[in-house]
Amino acid sequence: MDKKKTNLWNYYRFPIILLSSIILGSVIGLILKEKAVVLKPFGDIFLNLMFTIVVPLVFVTIASAVSSMVDMKRLGKIIGNMLLVFIVTGLIASIIMIVVVNIFPPAQGVRIDLPQAEEVKPLSTGDQIVAALTVTDFPLLISRKNMLPLIIFSIFFGLCVSLIGEKGQKISEGLNLLSEVFLKMVSIIMYYAPIGLGAYFAALIGDFGPELLGSYARAMVVYYPICFIYFFIAFFSYSYFAGGIEGVKTYFKNVFPVAITSLATQSSIATLPVNLDATEKMGVPKDVRDIVLPIGATAHMDGSCLSAILKISFMFGIFNMPFKGIGTYVSAIIISVLSGVVMSGVPGGGLIGEMLIVNLYGFPAEAFPIIATIGYLVDPPATMINVTGDTVASMMVTRIIEGKGWMKKKIYQKSKVE
Repeated sequence: MDKKKTNLWNYYRFPIILLSSIILGSVIGLILKEKAVVLKPFGDIFLNLMFTIVVPLVFVTIASAVSSMVDMKRLGKIIGNMLLVFIVTGLIASIIMIVVVNIFPPAQGVRIDLPQAEEVKPLSTGDQIVAALTVTDFPLLISRKNMLPLIIFSIFFGLCVSLIGEKGQKISEGLNLLSEVFLKMVSIIMYYAPIGLGAYFAALIGDFGPELLGSYARAMVVYYPICFIYFFIAFFSYSYFAGGIEGVKTYFKNVFPVAITSLATQSSIATLPVNLDATEKMGVPKDVRDIVLPIGATAHMDGSCLSAILKISFMFGIFNMPFKGIGTYVSAIIISVLSGVVMSGVPGGGLIGEMLIVNLYGFPAEAFPIIATIGYLVDPPATMINVTGDTVASMMVTRIIEGKGWMKKKIYQKSKVE
């Protein structure tokens, strides 16, 4: 019994320490209020370390995964099934939120008095797609602000390494070694995570905590519980599909460090290294996790789909427009999935999606600061759902590609090695 307790403590020690540091930071933020901002540099150090390492990490993990593939059909299967999973889960999230906001209208009784915003320029959808997928110069790839172009370049580079045959084998081996090096760097950086995240959260609560009790409280009361309900119920269902009861146990046993890190940093990109480590422990194949997770960090946003429906229905309420009808719902779902895809994986990246909502629905410019404020307040749980959704998506893609018994195979192989 004591041995079992020891094993449980050894396994959950880091999530417990991490969560404890977040709680301690929150308490400090509530006590010190605005003065807690003095702790922010300690949190910024952690974020900067993660942001610094994420670009080379994404490049080497994706390029090594693709370059190591002899069977290009498998690559096609991974990407095709990944997109299917992303779209289906995004649609489910959007439909769930439409039901919720019709039962609990988020803008009911809300009165907001904000100054006039500057004129929001209309978005050019064609230009936005080009800018989202490509950059104008190579140095721009080496930036976390251009993750989708970097991912596309990494896939293309790895594909070309694979296509040149035996001559590219040494490059592929080098990429695999580099991948291990960067993951080791991540594991070392994570020793600082309790201090960094505790300090970051103290500053966040100290600076913005009172706003959560202000005029947006009703929208938050609707959104926050739904996120946590979605996390436990929807992800239970997805992980059950991926691997039965064993899949559920494996998912929830490994996902909490990912959830806590994403909740504190509010960044899919900053959480990516932690997510890669968690899915490796789950037994997700290297090629699947190295492709699904980096792409998912910028293009799979269940939490953003939930928040987009909340924002749209909130704006309808503010401007006394009925959020009813099939046409309204269909357009809201399309916009929510689209805004989820164009979100970047960095804090505040939702501004693009919010501008998209304002312009496509023809809301006046005054709507932008209102919707941007909502976006900031819902960002922590939305990011958590986005990131942990990537984790379970990688399990679902594995189940589709490798079959129903993939998890039993992994457990058997692990026991043989031990």
